[in-house]
Amino acid sequence: MRAEPAHPPAPGAAAGPSWRRWLLRYEVLLLLVLVVEWLLFYHFGTSVNRRGVTVGFGTLDRQFDILRHSCEIGLLALALTPVILTGGIDLSVGSLLGLCAVVFGGLTHALGLPLPVAAALTLVVGAVAGGLNAGLICQLRLPPLIVTLGTYSLFRGLAEAFTRGSVTYSDFPAGFLVLGQGRWGGLPVQAWLFLAVAVSVWIWIHRTVAGRACRVIGFAPEGARFAGIGVRGQLTAAYVAAGVIAALAALIYTSRLGQAKADAGLGYELFAITAVVLGGTSIFGGRGTVTGTLLGVAAIAVLKNGLATLPVVMRLNAAEELAGLLTGALLLAALAAGKLAERLRLSSVTG
Repeated sequence: MRAEPAHPPAPGAAAGPSWRRWLLRYEVLLLLVLVVEWLLFYHFGTSVNRRGVTVGFGTLDRQFDILRHSCEIGLLALALTPVILTGGIDLSVGSLLGLCAVVFGGLTHALGLPLPVAAALTLVVGAVAGGLNAGLICQLRLPPLIVTLGTYSLFRGLAEAFTRGSVTYSDFPAGFLVLGQGRWGGLPVQAWLFLAVAVSVWIWIHRTVAGRACRVIGFAPEGARFAGIGVRGQLTAAYVAAGVIAALAALIYTSRLGQAKADAGLGYELFAITAVVLGGTSIFGGRGTVTGTLLGVAAIAVLKNGLATLPVVMRLNAAEELAGLLTGALLLAALAAGKLAERLRLSSVTG
C-alpha cells in the first residue's frame, strides 16, 4: 500500500517559528541585555550639575571613554575567538600585552629606533610568542591550558626582567600618542583600528574555509584530521594571530596611557575570555560568532564604566570590585539565558 504524500505546509506557517527562532538567537538576547544595561546606567548614572551641564554616563565624552578603555580588552577578545573556537585557550594574551609594551618602550628609548620600526618589531615579537604557544601545543601535543598558563608567567616574568620591575618608559612623541588619545572622523583613533581588526576576524571566521575549519576542529579534532584539514596549520594561524593582535593592543595601550610598564594588561585575559564566552562562544570549541564576542565586549565595557558613574558606588569607591562581581553574575545570567533560548528553539521546532 503506497503511503500518501505529506501535506505541504500552509502558506506563512513557517513564518512564526522562523521569527521566533530569530528572536531567540543568543546574540539578539545579549543585545537586549546590553540595551537594558545601557538605559539603566543612563537613568541612574546621569545628572545635571548646578550649571545645567549634563555629567556622568549620558555624556558624549563618557561614551568615547567607553570606546577608548574597551579597545585593548576588545582586541584580546577578538584574538581569543578563533582560538576558543578550535577548542583551545590562551591565558597568556594579557601578559604578552605587557611584554610587548615594554619591548616597544625599550626599542624606542633604550635603542633609539624609529617608531615605525619599533612598532613593526613589536608585532614580530607578538607573532613569535604566538608561534611559541602553537609549537608547544601542536608539535608536543601539550594541553593549551597548561602551555598558555606557563607562557602567562613566562611573558610577565620577561617583562619584569626587562624593566627590573621598576622602569617605566614614558615621554613618547605626540604623534604616537594620537593613536590612543586622539580622534579621527569624530571617533577615537583606536576605535577605527579596532573596527578594522573586527571586520578582518569576522571575514576570517565567517567567510573563509579556514574559519569553518576552526569550528570543525573545535567539534572533533580527530575527525578534522580524517577529513583532510590541516589541524596544525589552522591552530598555528589562530595562536600566531592572537599574538599579533595582542601586540597591537600593547601599542594602543601604551599610546593611551603615554607609558609602558611591566604590569600593563594585568588581568586583561580574564575579561577577554569572559567577553568571548559571554558572547556565546562555547568554551569547548566548535560554536560561536564574532558578533557575539563584540556584544560581550560591549556589555562588559558598559558595566565597568557605568558603575563608576553611580553616586552610591562613587561614595564607596568600589567600582572595580563591583565590576568584577557583576561581570561574573552577568556571565552566569547570559549562559542561563542562552541555555533557555536553546530549549525554546528546540521546542518551537518539534512543536
